[in-house]
Amino acid sequence: MARVRPFCAIRPRQDIASSVAALPYDVYNRAEAKAETLRQPLSFLCIDRAETQLGDDVDTYDPRVYEKARSLMKKRIEDNTFVQDSNRCFYIYELVMDGRSQTGIVGCASIDDYISGVIKKHENTREDKEIDRINHVDALSAQTGPIFLAYRKRDDIRSILDRIKKSQPLYDFTAPDGVVHRVWAIREDADIDAICKAFEQAGSVYIADGHHRCASAVKVGLKRRQAHKDYTGEEEFNYFLSVLFSDDELYIMDYNRVIRDLNGHTEEEMLDMLSGLGTLTPKDKAYSPGQKGEVGVYLGKKWYSLKFNDSLITDDPVEGLDVSVLQKNVISPLFSIDDPRTDKRIDFVGGIRGLSELERRCENDCAIAFAMHPTSIGELFDVADAGLLMPPKSTWFEPKLRSGLFIHEIEE
Repeated sequence: MARVRPFCAIRPRQDIASSVAALPYDVYNRAEAKAETLRQPLSFLCIDRAETQLGDDVDTYDPRVYEKARSLMKKRIEDNTFVQDSNRCFYIYELVMDGRSQTGIVGCASIDDYISGVIKKHENTREDKEIDRINHVDALSAQTGPIFLAYRKRDDIRSILDRIKKSQPLYDFTAPDGVVHRVWAIREDADIDAICKAFEQAGSVYIADGHHRCASAVKVGLKRRQAHKDYTGEEEFNYFLSVLFSDDELYIMDYNRVIRDLNGHTEEEMLDMLSGLGTLTPKDKAYSPGQKGEVGVYLGKKWYSLKFNDSLITDDPVEGLDVSVLQKNVISPLFSIDDPRTDKRIDFVGGIRGLSELERRCENDCAIAFAMHPTSIGELFDVADAGLLMPPKSTWFEPKLRSGLFIHEIEE
């Protein structure tokens, strides 16, 4: 039973929503973040990455950064950049990329469901990344980056969303990257109750993206419980900002690998070793694998497909993932990269950058690239249901949810 509830969102005025909406804080390095806030001074990135508003000599995690975020948020509420709905609502958030639409419900999920495993994860988190967002949420007393959750398709939820989407949206704009963003409010009590009941019947929900933001929100909630020994469980800090999407609408892109050297092997030796793992076929152009159990290989300015031998494939939900098969049979034994989380010789390239980015990297600072077949949402569910964890960099979701469109205020 998943508990999802409406909330009184703090959100931008309608006329400036497109200027406020920002890509997630962690898709930028510091220089890129600063450049974006200079381009768009209203961008929520000014608050999400408040070091951009301070001197370059101030460390990204300096306490002054979080205090700056707090003061900026207060200022933007006072000057009516942001307004707050007076009644609890769910919101509909539709994103359209390249003509493909996905529609989510914006609401608040329970930290107790995360603790008990009703909300299932498929990745580990890093403490240093958690601490940053813990400090950010604590300073603002608000959650600003929604957690991307997925649930198995439900017709009762779909019918409500389809009906309300026929009305006039609160927001409707196209971002600079071409993604269309539309938002509606769900205000009727009957619709709100129906959505709450539907999620109670839905069973588990799954973290698709935002593991660090989720873990941080939960830890802040637990910290507030310690400070409020008489808490009832209904306080806002017991819930975290989420957008929940039906699994049949989600799009996972490939998450590709590039490696800086051939570990002392020649190109010919590498091709021979890869041929021993399956069927290696030359291609006359950039190649994206069309099926599970196959990878694209770019080496020596040439593309190949590598279809792994059946003996390398397993039904295990983690070991059977293409990224796991590649790591176990190629990256570890042939390149001596045993921990891709820490080894500087390997890098990861999101599929949104295209195969041309793999070619560019191999022309500049890498020797070989592997183009992956995307992990499916079903595989993600299988891993989470088994209580297991995916290898790093297994999934790349597009389009990215924008920050700043919905803010969930929690009590002091």
